[in-house]
Amino acid sequence: MRILTGIQPSGTLHLGNYFGAMLPAIQLQEQGEAFYFIANYHSMTSLTDPALRRQYTFDVALDFLACGLDPARCIFWKQSDTPEHTELAWLLSTVTPMGLLERCHSYKDKMARLADGDAGAVNHGLFAYPVLMAADILLYDSNVVPVGRDQKQHLEVTRDIAIKFNLLYGETFVVPEPRIRDEVAVVPGLDGQKMSKSYNNTIPIFGDEKSIRKRIMGIVMDSRGMAEPKPDAEKNIAVQLLRLVAPLETAVEVEERLRAGGFGYGDLKKALFEHYWNFFEASRARRAELAAHPDHVENILREGADKARAVARKTLARAKRACGLD
Repeated sequence: MRILTGIQPSGTLHLGNYFGAMLPAIQLQEQGEAFYFIANYHSMTSLTDPALRRQYTFDVALDFLACGLDPARCIFWKQSDTPEHTELAWLLSTVTPMGLLERCHSYKDKMARLADGDAGAVNHGLFAYPVLMAADILLYDSNVVPVGRDQKQHLEVTRDIAIKFNLLYGETFVVPEPRIRDEVAVVPGLDGQKMSKSYNNTIPIFGDEKSIRKRIMGIVMDSRGMAEPKPDAEKNIAVQLLRLVAPLETAVEVEERLRAGGFGYGDLKKALFEHYWNFFEASRARRAELAAHPDHVENILREGADKARAVARKTLARAKRACGLD
């Protein structure tokens, strides 16, 4: 089984990234051939600062390695070190219907959020994002792609594109399957929406203790006092987040105390912070060690790119032969 996933270096990684993509990827590296890349081509649809892109790319590498990605058990590299991605994206774009891309929720959501109908803020990269994503996946004959539920539609687009190319030019690509962990498919942000950098509602995986404590303690609750029972405790954002970073029995106990009354929201948020901070303690130590040796990290990425290109070149050559470009 060949597994592939990528993550954009478009900002500080957060709990939604960790539970939605990183942790499933790290766990799957024990179950097959794992290909994991930093999607810095994709970051260009929204990030235009070159220095920030370089820094975010390095930070993503640190974060993944610190959280348990093992370069001895997977191939880990920067997307831009394998230009086959963009070449295959062009081949795939010629069999991709416009209507398929126009229905993609990421494109529609961006259009809907534009202030004063400024359609110029949506670039071709954002519109064609699913085609490049399809190239990322198909280039490595991926069988399984771990994604958050919000990316499931893009996996379906990849499947549609692969099937259409195969029907038109003969069997060329492996048609992949998504792998979604339903229990954490969408991690709630501090405001109750999906946790996302776009909404500024995230809790970083790594960061300054004081600022993260402040973000967690700033979660807005309803007006019920400490003594009041809260029968809907399972809907509380802090409770939902606590279930991710605390032992199950601890989260259940806190939830029951909220339902019974006598347990305040301040205590709940303090408990969430303490369990969050402890959850990533070992990873913070590992990240600091890696950050002190940047050449080692860069070498891991270079070696990963060499291995990835060896596979990518073969797939691209197969696709070019199929459609008469060789």
